[in-house]
Amino acid sequence: MTGTSIFLGYDRETLREQVDLLAAGRRLDELENQRSLAALTEKLALYRMVGRIDEAWLMANETVRQARFTGDRETLLAARIRRAQIQQYQGKLEIALMELSGCVDEAHTHDWALLEASALEHRGKSYFDKGDYRRALVDLEDAHALRERENVSAAQLEATSVGISVIREKIASNG
Repeated sequence: MTGTSIFLGYDRETLREQVDLLAAGRRLDELENQRSLAALTEKLALYRMVGRIDEAWLMANETVRQARFTGDRETLLAARIRRAQIQQYQGKLEIALMELSGCVDEAHTHDWALLEASALEHRGKSYFDKGDYRRALVDLEDAHALRERENVSAAQLEATSVGISVIREKIASNG
């Protein structure tokens, strides 16, 4: 998806990715006319990371439509998680939380650990946006544990590690 030259790290106030806007723009130009599910998914992520949320929403809905056509339930679940993340970015936190809770349950039922971790991470970040730090912490810790169990790389653990650290600091300072 996005290369290391685009991704710069995580903002400790929002838990959102920081990106090189010029590199992201160049990559979006490269993907401009591509319509595969992989290309649409990458465009969705790039639009989200650069703050073009209306375009990200359109891509999110298109990826869900395309994923339905594949007939693969895991692919569809991943697309639904990404779409719910856009709802979080739109400030539609209750809708995002409901959708992500359903995604957590579905992934857990089918033992799709990495999808469950992804849904937990994004649900935790939605709770974070609501200021519900205790629920956010539980979800991010659960996501981190699932990813560790699946032996993902340290880079893949970074989002939850940063989130856990920030949330623990907030809870400690707020009592």
